[in-house]
Amino acid sequence: MKTISAFDIQADYDRIHSRLPHRKTAPVIGLTGNFQDNNCTLAEGYYSSILKAGGVPFIIPPYEDTDLLMNALNNVDGILLTGGADINPLFMGEEPVKELHGINPRRDRQELLLIRLAANRQIPILGICRGIQAMNVALGGSLYQDIHSQMEGTRIKHDQELDRSYASHTVQVEKGTLLHRLFQSDIIAVNSFHHQAVKETAPGFRVCARSTDGVIEAIESTEYKSMLGVQWHPECFLLKGDECMMPLFHWLIQEAGSFREAKRLHSRMLTLDSHCDTPMFFDQQIDFASRDSKILVDLHKMTEGHLDATIMVAYLKQLELTDEALLAATAKADRILNEIEMMVAKSCTAVDIAYTPADLYRLKAEGKKAIMLGIENGYAIGNDLSHVERFRKRGVVYMTLCHNGNNQLCGSARYNEEGLGVNAFGEQVIREMNRGGMMVDISHAGEQTFYDALSISNKPIVASHSSARALCNHPRNLTDDQLKALAARGGVAQVTLYSGFLRENGTATIMDAIEHLNHMVNIMGIEHVGIGTDFDGDGGIIGCASASELINFTRCLLKERYSEEDIRRIWGGNFLRVMEEVQKV
Repeated sequence: MKTISAFDIQADYDRIHSRLPHRKTAPVIGLTGNFQDNNCTLAEGYYSSILKAGGVPFIIPPYEDTDLLMNALNNVDGILLTGGADINPLFMGEEPVKELHGINPRRDRQELLLIRLAANRQIPILGICRGIQAMNVALGGSLYQDIHSQMEGTRIKHDQELDRSYASHTVQVEKGTLLHRLFQSDIIAVNSFHHQAVKETAPGFRVCARSTDGVIEAIESTEYKSMLGVQWHPECFLLKGDECMMPLFHWLIQEAGSFREAKRLHSRMLTLDSHCDTPMFFDQQIDFASRDSKILVDLHKMTEGHLDATIMVAYLKQLELTDEALLAATAKADRILNEIEMMVAKSCTAVDIAYTPADLYRLKAEGKKAIMLGIENGYAIGNDLSHVERFRKRGVVYMTLCHNGNNQLCGSARYNEEGLGVNAFGEQVIREMNRGGMMVDISHAGEQTFYDALSISNKPIVASHSSARALCNHPRNLTDDQLKALAARGGVAQVTLYSGFLRENGTATIMDAIEHLNHMVNIMGIEHVGIGTDFDGDGGIIGCASASELINFTRCLLKERYSEEDIRRIWGGNFLRVMEEVQKV
C-alpha cells in the first residue's frame, strides 16, 4: 500500500480531481494588509477567523492605482479592516498631538478611500481596532488621537501586556443593538491594544458598546447597512481555541453571503426603477456622468446599486388652465425631454435611451445603463389630443394623468374637494394612449379618476409610484379595494420610497417599504407589484437613500424569502409585462 506523505502534492492533486468539481461557493473577504518595514503582513488570527466562519480571505495590500482598487472591490463580497498603526491626523484636518504614535502613510490614503468606495457599494464591512477608527474617519467621524491625554477623567488600561488571546477588561453593550443580538449579553470581556478611539461617530452610526471609563468600543450602522466596528482584537482569541468572538466573523460572512447572492441576482435579471425625477435638477448644472452629490440617480450610483434602468420623467407642476399656460406646459415637457436626450448623448458609451422592453434587455447585454422617458402630469398635452401620439413617437412610455391638482383631464388625489374623475377630454386622451401604445399611469390620480380610468382603458394601467393606504393613510396611496381592482385588470402598482407615503409619523426606513410591498403582494399577488423610487422627487429613505443603495432592497427581499422569480417580477418584470402589452398596437 502506498503511503501518502504530507509532501506528496500529486496525491492532493489527484484527490481533488477524483470527484466532480466542487460547487460550493463561499463569500470572498478582502482583508487590508498591514504595510510596515517594506513588508505587507497579515496576522494569522484574521484569516483563520474568516476561514473558520466559512469565508475565503485574500489580502488587499496598499497601492495607489485606483482603477485596480475599484476592480478589487468589484470582486469582493465583504471587507475586514485590520489593525495597525495610528491614522495620520492630517486626514482629519488636525495637527498631531505629542502623544501620537507611529503612522503608516502607505495605508492611510488607500484605506480611507477604499472604505468610502466600499460603503458606496454597500459592501459589508467589519472594522477591527485601527479598522473601526479608519471606518469612522472615512465616513465623517472623528477620533481621539490619544485617549489618555485628550479625554476627561481617568482611563483604565487600554494597552494590555497580557497575552493577546486573553481578555483584559470588559465592555458594556447597548441593548437593542446588533452587537447585543450577536453576543446575547450586556457585558463582553475583551482584549485591548490601543490609545486612539472614536470621538464622535460618523453620520449614520451609533455607539453600541463602551468600556467602563466611557471609551467607545464599538459602533454600528443605523441605516440598515452591514457596517460594524470594534475596538478590540477578536481575531486573537481563536488562536488559543477560544471561539467566543466568532459571532462577529459569522456575522460578516453571513452579510457577505447575502450581498454576494444579491449581486448574482442582479447580474441575471433586469432591474428597473419605474419613476425618478432627476430632470428636476437640470437647472443646477448636474453631471449625470459623475458621482454628483446634488442628485440621487447618476451613472455611478446606478452602477453601485446594480440598477440597470430608470424611467426619467418630465415633471410639470400643475398651474393655470388658460390657453397660454397649457401651451407653455407642452413646450416645457418637450424641453425637458430634449434635455434628457442630450444628457444621455453625452455619455452614450455607458447609457442609452430605451423605447421598449427589448431595448432594455439589449442594453443590459451590451453593458449599458438605460433611460426610458415618461411624463408626469397630463397637463403636458394641453388641449391638443395630437400631442399624445407625438410624445409617444418620441419615446414616452407612460404619462400620469395628473399631478397635485385637478387639470384639463381629470381630478387629482390632492386639492380635489369635488371628487372629480375623468372628464370627456380625459376619456379621449386615455383611448388615444391605448391606441398609440402609451401606458396610462394613475399615480397622483383621485379615487374617482382611478376607477374611471380603469373602466375606460382597454389595456392594463399602472401606478408608477404609489404605496398602500392601509399602512399609510395618504390620499396619494391606493386603498386595498383599488389594489384589488388594479390587479383584476392586469395592472401593476409600484411601491415608492417617499417617507410621507410610507409612514404617517417619523422618518421611513427600508423596512417600511418592505412592509408596504408585502402588504401589496398579499392583496394583489406577486404578479402586480414593483418599485418606483421617486428619487430626486421626494423619494429616498433610510437604508435606500439613493440609487447606490438599491441593492439593499434586494437583500431585504432575499431575507423575506422571496424567490429569484419573485424578485425578478418585483424589479421590473411585472411593469415590463404591462408595457409590452400596451405597446402591442
